[in-house]
Amino acid sequence: MQGPIAIILVLGALIFFHELGHFLAARVLGIGVRTFSLGFGPKIFSFTRNHTRYQLSAIPLGGYVQLLGDNLDEELPEGFTKTESFAHRPPLHRMLVVAAGPVFNFILAWAIYSGIFMSTGLVELTPSIGGVQAESSAAVAGIEAGDMVTAVDGQPIAYWREMAEAIRTSEGRSLAFTVRRGDQSLELNVVPRLMERKNIFGETITTPMVGVSSSGDTVTIPLGTGMALVEGANQTWEVIELTMRGIGKLIERVVPLDTVGGPIMIAQMVNQQAQRGFLEVLFLTAIISVNLGLLNLFPIPVLDGGHILFLSLEMIFRRPVPEHWQALTTRIGIFLLIALMALATYNDIYRLFFNSAM
Repeated sequence: MQGPIAIILVLGALIFFHELGHFLAARVLGIGVRTFSLGFGPKIFSFTRNHTRYQLSAIPLGGYVQLLGDNLDEELPEGFTKTESFAHRPPLHRMLVVAAGPVFNFILAWAIYSGIFMSTGLVELTPSIGGVQAESSAAVAGIEAGDMVTAVDGQPIAYWREMAEAIRTSEGRSLAFTVRRGDQSLELNVVPRLMERKNIFGETITTPMVGVSSSGDTVTIPLGTGMALVEGANQTWEVIELTMRGIGKLIERVVPLDTVGGPIMIAQMVNQQAQRGFLEVLFLTAIISVNLGLLNLFPIPVLDGGHILFLSLEMIFRRPVPEHWQALTTRIGIFLLIALMALATYNDIYRLFFNSAM
């Protein structure tokens, strides 16, 4: 039951936190909220406070927020005033409420990463050489397995990523490596060679390389609250950037369409990570939360990004987008979403049966 429970908790938390953003933004701006539900489907329990019904529903996969006054003609229920109506608010207020959902997905990812860094610290690879390719630049220079790189061109090196960055930005010029071998400190000149390799998107790129691999040794750096929050923000931004690049590569057809996945793939991934441990589930939850936030910011009607686009145009032209244009683009948006979900579901089912056959 560990996997199914993890799937329900992860998907439920992601959607609920997204809706919580809409709810809190509406509350802060004084916009009325008719219903705030934890879960979907039949009501299990509810209570009303300040004209808002809070309820627990039977299907624990997220939740929903019903705002007051989705359109100007809607009749307001007893207890609410016109100033609390969403439709009667300025475009900026409505935009803030709509944008709060995706923003909360990013905040959730930041909170998860920050919490992990607070509890476990920051894990870094040491610049310890585990292997040297035969006849590579490093082998020619005399670098051996077991060496510890302590500096490159006089700049101290504490972690593997710092050494990798020095090599990547060298543009093939000679680098002065300082390595520790036992009790000795050696100065070795290494000339990186431009070599082809595959990046994470499967593209062939040319980059300077010296032909070494890591020993896999790591060091854990304890972080205080402030630094954990900073590292959490940095990690969240890196995931946002990587996801945006991935979307771009998908549009360019560098990344094939059969890599697109939906709820089935997400459930499989959560189930796999649940077998590995709680931290792995948290890392995956943060990644999915970023993806959910970015997906909802797509300028497609029926998504939050589509509403933000309409409201931006309303602010620019000082009048709402004509209803017939909203209706037309909404139908197109629904078609695009259905097509995307159909593609994702097809890929999920194909992978499910294909992997089973393998």
